[in-house]
Amino acid sequence: MSLHSDSIVIDGLNISKFDRPVFEDMKKGGVTAANCTVSVWENFPATIENIAEMKRKIRANSDLLSLVRTTDDILAAKRDGKTGIILGFQNAHAIEDNLSYIETFAELGVRVIQLCYNTQNLIGTGCYERDGGLSDFGREVIAEMNRVGIMVDLSHVGGNTSTEAIEASSKPVCYSHCLPSGLKAHPRNKSDEQLKFIADRGGFIGVTMFPPFLKRGIEATVEDYVEAIGYIINLVGDDCVGIGTDFTQGFGKEFFQWLTHDKGRYRRLTDFGTIKNPEGIQTIGEMPNLTAAMERAGWSATRIEKVLGQNWLRVFKQVWGA
Repeated sequence: MSLHSDSIVIDGLNISKFDRPVFEDMKKGGVTAANCTVSVWENFPATIENIAEMKRKIRANSDLLSLVRTTDDILAAKRDGKTGIILGFQNAHAIEDNLSYIETFAELGVRVIQLCYNTQNLIGTGCYERDGGLSDFGREVIAEMNRVGIMVDLSHVGGNTSTEAIEASSKPVCYSHCLPSGLKAHPRNKSDEQLKFIADRGGFIGVTMFPPFLKRGIEATVEDYVEAIGYIINLVGDDCVGIGTDFTQGFGKEFFQWLTHDKGRYRRLTDFGTIKNPEGIQTIGEMPNLTAAMERAGWSATRIEKVLGQNWLRVFKQVWGA
């Protein structure tokens, strides 16, 4: 068996067009579990429908998938040769102004919620607006997420709001999918200081390969992705770093138009341009190439296993509980 097929492989963020071809590619890529986005701009009822639809897809594709509520479910997915689906949000918009919805979502299986998606909401500010920091309601949201075992994600959140959220949380928080601004200046990338700040406080960093944020953009290869992961490891060590690909497999221009406009329909926040994943890992099925690139870079098997999934597994257990 290869190192990749032996390892637990956890993708900290996937927002692909979830259907049978993507699920088959997850199996081909040896993905043990993935944080799959079921809410971005949707309100409470629309998000409930998205969760119901994802659960229907898990049942319809039960030969390939299982629902993840606990870290034991991730281990079971590995044993069964399936991909565990972690329900996650990329925005807390669906919470609206009702703290009790957080426990409701937890009971439905939601395990990761990003506080903001690029812009201001009731909790705080995203990375594309002037950042006023975490609101008092936001502090209540974090406390409730800590209580019910939902991980706080700060990937698209502004710097001030992120700092205050890291300090407010009693459990580890994460950037589920980010890149270092030390390799490329971009509003979505995190400075060395931000990366050290979250790591020093027990937080977690999932590294993305989304091309607009990579140093060489659409010219990047899987080696560039490994370079970015290595850059962050050199800053914070290899115990709090993992992968969060941000795969958008199966989607086209209309989807990115929706993502990049405020609330999905108002002002344009950013223009990604051409989306072309790094050569060698353009599809989920090519995930074994990432492990091979880590091996070519001279990484130890222990480090590779940590980054592929063991680190995520540990921090999820800290947040989700037994």
